[in-house]
Amino acid sequence: MASEQTTLTVDGPNGPRDMRISSPSRVLWPELGLTKLDLARYMVDVGEPFIRANGDRPVSLQRFSDTVDGEQFFSKNPPKGTPDFIRSVKVTYPSARSHPQLVLDEPAAAVWAVQMNTVVFHPWPSRAENSDNPDQLRIDLDPQPGTDFDDAVPAALALREVLSEAGLDAFIKTSGNRGLHVYAPIEPKREFLDVRHAVIAAARELERRMPDKVTTNWWKEERGERVFLDFNQANRDRTIAGAYSPRALPHAPVSCPISWDELESVNPKDFTILTVPERLKTVGDPWADMNANPGTVDTLLGWWERDLKDGLGELPFPPDYPKMPGEPPRVQPSRAKKQE
Repeated sequence: MASEQTTLTVDGPNGPRDMRISSPSRVLWPELGLTKLDLARYMVDVGEPFIRANGDRPVSLQRFSDTVDGEQFFSKNPPKGTPDFIRSVKVTYPSARSHPQLVLDEPAAAVWAVQMNTVVFHPWPSRAENSDNPDQLRIDLDPQPGTDFDDAVPAALALREVLSEAGLDAFIKTSGNRGLHVYAPIEPKREFLDVRHAVIAAARELERRMPDKVTTNWWKEERGERVFLDFNQANRDRTIAGAYSPRALPHAPVSCPISWDELESVNPKDFTILTVPERLKTVGDPWADMNANPGTVDTLLGWWERDLKDGLGELPFPPDYPKMPGEPPRVQPSRAKKQE
């Protein structure tokens, strides 16, 4: 018996492409009954703003063998059978190894990724041809236990002010869960470690202004009921769900760009693969002009140097990173005390 399949025609810069979707009725989100075909159609509907936000970047695909509740894995290298129109670019990872990584240049490429059982798209903050130098500064506002989205909102507004003082225009999107992602377009002239230090400088400045509300403490036992400013998302090969990317959560949410004027009134649960296409038709894309006025991280790096002189040094890196210069010991504080 022939396997179930269908075809979607996807418009793009190189003309329409007919993209095959196998097992279109396979359910991805059981609570809503949303299928692989529903997801593919969503990607067609949001194709242009999705590619504008995530295209021309190395991208990691978060793929699922069954439903979003089941087994998953990350795919970076082009899998066997990748269509000829989908390119890759060689990138260098923290281990110093280099491998080709997928790049999506048109909506049909995103639909193909869905055919390969991708649900979440994780783009790099740098462009394909200059992957060592980010053109986006990103800060992930992650509410900790005891806090929620409403706690991230005032933190994001204050962070916007901090970045503005540093000469940067900030953009915002929901994470697709409880948090918020703040982006600032920057000129791609600094490598990842510099941008990480710029992020830390901005986060520390916000922490000084809102010490009871936000934290840069890497160790969970020290964060308390505050919003964690996740500086480690600025590292090489660290990514967050891209703009308009679905998330693997029961209600099929989307990491959705919003305007600053909307921030205090939105409910992030309202942005799903069922609602975002219509939102784009009526509201438009708040990130359409994101790249019109990139700034630099020079002011933030000045703050970083100031903090170094005041005794605030490097912060911990992710556990799978090689030991980095100036990094404090990777020992949980409570465990360190027991060892004394």
